[in-house]
Amino acid sequence: MPRRFHDAEELFPPATFLKRALAIIYDGLISIAVLLVITWIYTMIGGWITGWDRFEQMAEAGQLSGDPGLTFVLFLLLYVFFAYFWTRIGQTLGMQVWRIRIENLDGVSVSWSQALRRYVTAAAVFFLALLAGYYFGAATLFLTLPAIIALFYPINGLSLTDRMSDSVVVQVPKDSKKTPKN
Repeated sequence: MPRRFHDAEELFPPATFLKRALAIIYDGLISIAVLLVITWIYTMIGGWITGWDRFEQMAEAGQLSGDPGLTFVLFLLLYVFFAYFWTRIGQTLGMQVWRIRIENLDGVSVSWSQALRRYVTAAAVFFLALLAGYYFGAATLFLTLPAIIALFYPINGLSLTDRMSDSVVVQVPKDSKKTPKN
């Protein structure tokens, strides 16, 4: 069930690029920790199912590098992590620190499909930037950085991810009266 954050008539200002970038850095560090824990769990389950001796042989032979199953699990569970926060309270932990929130234009929380569109848009741009960087070697930073900025830089208050998901990232006021309504 969608959650109403504020009345539809109230309009909050769009989040600045700086706040978005700082929240992305904060959430990126949390994401790394989540990915490490998921990878550890996946490895433990894989070793248990395969058998530890066989699993160790496979690891030493390099048969476990580039595991598409692990890639899929990491991609899926990272989406679930972000979408859970976006659909429930409109904010990830990094967004809470910088007081910004994802919501629809009428002040209602985004749906799981909107969160999926937002996540896939960001993932596609990251993937294409890294893929291009792979082929151009040292120029990776010069290709990736502008792509990430273009992805999240708000033009007329809306970034590419906002436009693709029909949502907006707003600045949350400091006063406690603007907390989410049930």
